[in-house]
Amino acid sequence: MAMLKDDLLTGAKAAGDYIGRSRTAIYHMVERGELPVVRKGNRLYFRKSELEAAFRSEAA
Repeated sequence: MAMLKDDLLTGAKAAGDYIGRSRTAIYHMVERGELPVVRKGNRLYFRKSELEAAFRSEAA
């Protein structure tokens, strides 16, 4: 099982880089509820495993 620190991405840019989308696209997807995100203050946190699962279900 992966450690949380190895599974965590901080910010829309990091999530976008990971899944091949722009930072703006990530913000839009978060606003539409299409991506799982945790908000802490002004920061967005994403789990790689949850992003991968979201795109696996999108492709199905």
